[in-house]
Amino acid sequence: MKNEYLECGQILRSHGINGGMIVKQLCDSYEVLEGIKKVYLFENGEYKRAKVKKCSPYKSDALLILDGITTPEEVTKLRLKYLYAHRDDILRDEGDFFIADLIGLEIKDAGTKQVYGILKDVINQGAQDLYVVEREGKVVGYVPAISQFVESISLEDGIAITPIEGMIE
Repeated sequence: MKNEYLECGQILRSHGINGGMIVKQLCDSYEVLEGIKKVYLFENGEYKRAKVKKCSPYKSDALLILDGITTPEEVTKLRLKYLYAHRDDILRDEGDFFIADLIGLEIKDAGTKQVYGILKDVINQGAQDLYVVEREGKVVGYVPAISQFVESISLEDGIAITPIEGMIE
């Protein structure tokens, strides 16, 4: 079952005196975070909605002001908590996938269909992501998420790759 809410940021600290917060953005880009107009805080077993009043870049992070949070003390109580967005509120292009949906998919050879393992994690390397392949609880390889190696991605059929020698144990 797909997660209805996805992490989009982590509150780092307060900024200013009016409830501003510095947020480490966890989206593909600042523009994706900027497009989210309501976020959710997970408290007491439920997601509580907060309207985004302001979102602007701040160094490598973002400055957010949320409706209902008006003091530095309120932000301090939320320090290191995650902000979530409803998956339907996140703008994405056709053919884009959420990492949360890819974790656990089988990774197999595009030609032979041999299963190498499952996608355990995705590491952001700046220029491209790196897929972590795991088999029987052990990391067996890393696959750069570029078209040279990743032939196709399907939520039903897994990830088909064309590895080079030494990429997968």
